[in-house]
Amino acid sequence: MAIIGTRDEVVRPTKNAMPDFFFDTALLPTGWAEAVRLTVAADGLIAAVTAGASPEGTDRFAGPVLPGLINLHSHAHQRALAGLAERADPGTDSFWAWRQTMYAFLERLTPDDVETIATQLYVEMLEAGYTSVAEFHYLHNQPDGQPYDDPAEMAVRLAAAADRAGIGLTLLPVLYTQAGFDGTAVAGPQRRFRLDVDGCAVVLDRLATPITGSEAGQHALGLAPHSLRAAAPKAVTELVSLRDQVLPGAPIHIHVAEQMKEVDDCLAWCRRRPVDLLFDTQSVDATWCLIHATHMTMEETARVTASGAVVGLCPSTEANLGDGIFPAERFLRQGGRFGIGSDSHVSVGPVEELRWLEYAQRLTTHRRAVLADRSRGSTGRCLIDWALAGGTRASGRPIGALAVGHRADFVVLDGQAPALAGRTGDTLLDSWVFSGNARAIDTVVVGGRSVVEGGRHRAASPVADAYRRCVAHLLG
Repeated sequence: MAIIGTRDEVVRPTKNAMPDFFFDTALLPTGWAEAVRLTVAADGLIAAVTAGASPEGTDRFAGPVLPGLINLHSHAHQRALAGLAERADPGTDSFWAWRQTMYAFLERLTPDDVETIATQLYVEMLEAGYTSVAEFHYLHNQPDGQPYDDPAEMAVRLAAAADRAGIGLTLLPVLYTQAGFDGTAVAGPQRRFRLDVDGCAVVLDRLATPITGSEAGQHALGLAPHSLRAAAPKAVTELVSLRDQVLPGAPIHIHVAEQMKEVDDCLAWCRRRPVDLLFDTQSVDATWCLIHATHMTMEETARVTASGAVVGLCPSTEANLGDGIFPAERFLRQGGRFGIGSDSHVSVGPVEELRWLEYAQRLTTHRRAVLADRSRGSTGRCLIDWALAGGTRASGRPIGALAVGHRADFVVLDGQAPALAGRTGDTLLDSWVFSGNARAIDTVVVGGRSVVEGGRHRAASPVADAYRRCVAHLLG
C-alpha cells in the first residue's frame, strides 16, 4: 500500500496578511457578543477574537454573524438528478427504485461533468450558508468499471470544484467491494463504484498534493466504507488499519441502517442488525460518522452514544427516499451527537435540513420545540449548535466556531431581511430556521476570503452557465 506524505512535508504558497474583521454582533462559543474584532492569519486561521473592540481599520459587517455551517454528507453528482425520479410506479416506489434511476443517470457522467456539477452544487451550498462539505465519494471508475488512467481522476475533479467554488472540503474516498451482505460481486452500473483497500491507498497517495497541500485546514482527507452491505467487515477492518497508518485520527464515515430492507437483509445474513454488526466487528469511536442510522433499537442507540460517534442526518433526502424518521429526541437525551448533510441534494440548505429534523419529531410526538434544550429554550440555537459541533467532529477540520485556531469561516445574515426584522440573539436564529426558505444571507467568508456578497456567489453566473450546458447534454 502506498503511504502519503505528512502535512509538514508539503510546501504551501505564502499569502498576504488579511485585514481584521469587525462584527456588530457575533455568535461566539460563549454566546452572543457585541463589537467583535476578528484577526485572521495569512493561512486563513483565526489568530485573535476580541469582544468590545474598536472597528477602526477593519472590514466591518453590520449584520449578525455566526460560524459557517457544515454539510457532512454529500454525493455531489446526484445534484443533477434532483427531480428526475419523482414519477409514480405503483408497487415499486422505494429507495431501491430510486437507486435504479440513479444508476441509469450516472452511466453517462464523465469527469468533466462531475466537476461541473460539483462546482454548481458547492456554489449553491455557499449561498445557503454551508462553508464546508464532506464528500462521500464513490464514483471512481469509467462506465465499464475500468479505472481511469489516473485512478483518482474523479476525486481530483471534486477537489478542483471545491477550490473553484471556495468551499472547505473533507474528501472521503469510498471502499466498495461487493453488491450485498453475501459477498455478491458488483456488476452493471455498480462497477463504477468498485474500489478495494489497495485502491483506496493509491487514491489517498494521489490526493496528497491537492488535498493536504492546501492551506492550513482548508481541505482534509478521510475514508468511507460505503456500508456493511457493500464492504464486508474484514475489508472495513483493513481500511481502518490503512487509516491508522497514513491518516491517524482522520474521520471514517459509513452508511448504516438507512433502510428497513438493509436491516432485514443483514438479519437474514448474520442474525444481527447493521449497527450491532458494525460495533461487534469494529472499534467505533469519536472519529466515526454513522450516516442515517435511521433504524436502531434502544440497545444500538446506547452503543452509538457511548462511542462518541457522530450520526450524520440528512432529513430532506431521508424524507425524499421514504427512509423513515430518526429518533432524534431519544438520541439526544442519551447524549448523542449529530450533524447534518444534504446527501442527494434534493434540497441544498442547512435551514431546511434543521427544520425538517425538528418538524419530523413534532409530527411523531405531537409536541412543539421537541429538540430544544430546556435550559436555553431556543430551538433554532440548539439545532445550530449541535449541527456545528457534530459537523466539526465529522469533518476532521478546525471549523465550526469563531475561535482562535479555527478557520475564519463565517456567515453574515442580512439584518434587514423581512424574516429577521426586529430579531436579535437566539430569536434571530429561530426566525432564520423557522420562517421558510427565503434567503437571509448577505455575505459568506471562507478562510478569511469573501465568496458570497449580497447573497450571491462571485462566480455564480459562469458556473451556472456551464452547469446548464452540462445538464442539457446529459438529458439530451
